[in-house]
Amino acid sequence: MGRIYAGIPQKYSLYENSRVVLLPAPFDLTSTWGKGSDKGPDAFFNASENMELYDIETDSQVYKNGVFSANPVYSKTCPQENAMLIKSAANKYFKDNKLFTMIGGEHSVSIGAIMAATEFYKDLSVLQLDAHADLRPDYQGSQFNHACAMHWASKNTNLVQVGIRSMDACEKEFLKKENLFLAQDIINEETCRSNEILERLTDNVYLSIDLDCFDPSIMPSTGTPVPGGLMWYPVLNLLSKVAKYKNIIGFDIVELAPVEHNKAPDFLAAVLYYKLLSYIFIKG
Repeated sequence: MGRIYAGIPQKYSLYENSRVVLLPAPFDLTSTWGKGSDKGPDAFFNASENMELYDIETDSQVYKNGVFSANPVYSKTCPQENAMLIKSAANKYFKDNKLFTMIGGEHSVSIGAIMAATEFYKDLSVLQLDAHADLRPDYQGSQFNHACAMHWASKNTNLVQVGIRSMDACEKEFLKKENLFLAQDIINEETCRSNEILERLTDNVYLSIDLDCFDPSIMPSTGTPVPGGLMWYPVLNLLSKVAKYKNIIGFDIVELAPVEHNKAPDFLAAVLYYKLLSYIFIKG
């Protein structure tokens, strides 16, 4: 057992009592500009401990469903090994019928989790909220680089991409245009075109949130903060609808690279995680 999540009472943190597993993945080996996402999980836990556990919007205290915080999983030397370690851990939690959640770490940590999810859900959609397409087949000699985080998903799941505003020309051939929602096309929409996005998803959804999907004005603490991003309430509107109408079988939040002088982005990540749990469990 790892660090107790959000300072919740111990009875809600035990594996046998928990419907949720939280896996820290403090891996930052392949990122190519801003480093520090390996410090993301600790910053997330610190912020979570200073967060109110009653959610006003859903009138709930979702931690009472139990949140087991697992020991961190990561490789110190190899992105492929890291993906396989995460895949193995996620397989156990999916098998035990837990809601699998993960806090990164760079975006490559999602690869192993998505691989595991496809072994349990054959009709899986992956909903990616991100500034970057992350569709390179390989980068710097590895298929498990952070720039390749969604390539495997694009080949093996129904990938729906939201908030994208940066990509390399080589990624264009891997795009599924009807499943692509560019930030420039939704940034002024209060609902983030949520109904259209829902129509592109199958019933079972794995959600991967790169925090650089948000505009740098509210989320500067990422490796590559791209201007023109999404804002808080439209994203919550989308996530609440996905949770209401689809079966979110797992999710990750990645690319938090904390900075000492600004704790607000850490708190955003913590509240985002708790909001997602609240949306998922409010419907029972």
